[in-house]
Amino acid sequence: MEEDFVRVNTMNETDRKCPDCGATMDYSPESGGLYCQYCGHKEDVPANEPIGNDAAEELDFLNAEKRGNCDWGANKKTVICKSCGAESVYDALAISNECPYCGSNQVMDANDVETLAPGGVCPFQITEKQAGSNFASWIKGKLFCPSAAKKSARPDAFKGVYLPYWTFDSDTHSSYTARYGRDRTVRDKDGNTHIETDWYSTSGQYDEFFDDELVLASSHHDRDLLSRIEPFNTADNKSYRPEYVAGFISERYSIGLDSGWEVAKASIHSKLEDHISSDIKSRHHADHVSGLNVSTMHDKVTYKYLLLPIWLSSFKFKSKIYQFLVNGQTGKVGGKTPISALRVTIAVVLGIAVCALLYWLFNK
Repeated sequence: MEEDFVRVNTMNETDRKCPDCGATMDYSPESGGLYCQYCGHKEDVPANEPIGNDAAEELDFLNAEKRGNCDWGANKKTVICKSCGAESVYDALAISNECPYCGSNQVMDANDVETLAPGGVCPFQITEKQAGSNFASWIKGKLFCPSAAKKSARPDAFKGVYLPYWTFDSDTHSSYTARYGRDRTVRDKDGNTHIETDWYSTSGQYDEFFDDELVLASSHHDRDLLSRIEPFNTADNKSYRPEYVAGFISERYSIGLDSGWEVAKASIHSKLEDHISSDIKSRHHADHVSGLNVSTMHDKVTYKYLLLPIWLSSFKFKSKIYQFLVNGQTGKVGGKTPISALRVTIAVVLGIAVCALLYWLFNK
């Protein structure tokens, strides 16, 4: 694919210079504002107007104009640094980065002619140091990870990233049919007992409101790996301002609103099946539910487009790179570690030995 370069200027609100020493100020998870790492000067992030409405707005899904996916592939954009005048080339999805020549913040206009602008951002609350400490505790607790890996695991430099997410609210109204079963104990003519299940048909209605159903809006990251550091407190968001992403990498969505809603509906449907099954068991004092068929209507669907904070890093063990993530709000760690075949074998042998011992004691 032929690369298409678009010339972009950084925003005036960022690349903020420290009034005391002239260095570039970054957003600080500790202070919750802009911070100069050289002299320690702090500034608050200006509030959005109107005052008192400093959170992302719930938007009507049906009235959204820009709904499609936005994966530009090899498309690039040239960003001009306001500090040193140098030009840098970034992926078209980038919202913020750092000038490789002078280290200044580069936050581009988040609103594009083809895309929606972020409605809000959940700022970092976990510092890089805290993320490293959480990682050390996390890998220490991995039972099957080799001791040598635990001792040598030193994460590479953390990279703070804001990733795009959709959240969806929906009033759901479901109709269902199913069969529920009640177990009973039956004794045969030889005196042996066994369980038999009596089955009954049922149907009904079920209503539930879903708040902030979360969907990753990027196709460039491991969805399974990211799910390991959920949940995020999406209610604790700020209306988007470029100052919040200053000093961090942030990415524009590539999975559009319509595709995100399809993912959300599938997730909601799965949860509804679990909730309805539990409701049937509770109301009918049942032990089993089978053949559940659910038809759901969604009403008053709203959405938010948020940037959520994640610390990314990795460590190397026996020539292999292992990636891990830290939730920038809660500090929850997720990732993959080396597996010791010896430790797994020992655990299996011990498990078999315990089962054999219990079997022997029971029969005795």
